[in-house]
Amino acid sequence: MRRNGLILLGIALLLGVALYQNSDNGTLSWFSSSDKQQPSLSATALAKSGLEPGAEAPSFTLTGLDGKTYHVGGKRDKPLLVNFWASWCDPCKEEAPDLVRMADKYSQSLDVYSVNVTMYDKLSKAKEFVQQYKMTFPVLLDEKEAAYRKYNGVAFPTNVLIDRNGVIQDIIIGTLSAEQLEQKIKDLVKL
Repeated sequence: MRRNGLILLGIALLLGVALYQNSDNGTLSWFSSSDKQQPSLSATALAKSGLEPGAEAPSFTLTGLDGKTYHVGGKRDKPLLVNFWASWCDPCKEEAPDLVRMADKYSQSLDVYSVNVTMYDKLSKAKEFVQQYKMTFPVLLDEKEAAYRKYNGVAFPTNVLIDRNGVIQDIIIGTLSAEQLEQKIKDLVKL
């Protein structure tokens, strides 16, 4: 019995060290929703993701909950906010009302595609999430994680702001305050 306890303690210690080493400044900010004033990803981690502002947005095509097909990549009529999320993600729940408000407020000048990474979720839970937060913009299903991989997803939520020319203007991993998110959207639609 004592041996099992020591083994479990060792595993817990190794897990703690691994999580600490993979965090920003020793904090697991994307697991905590208390720090909503700043993006929860350091420049170093963003560089590791392989995408950066100024790069062409990787293209993908996914089916939405409405049965329609949606495409990301290349030139478009309006700028686009692509939101990667999962229904079990607490920061995604925290962010959802802000996204809904921004999508409604900027509907004439911005498209919002909400991408549920269904491979890490359950379709029934995703549908409940969409109903709970009254999401009226397209909700795409990334059932094989293909789009999330193209964007080198590292955490939920991830928001990618793409201009009319299909160029990434900003990548937000984690949550921002509603004011900060709106300012980024205002900057995007001005381009």
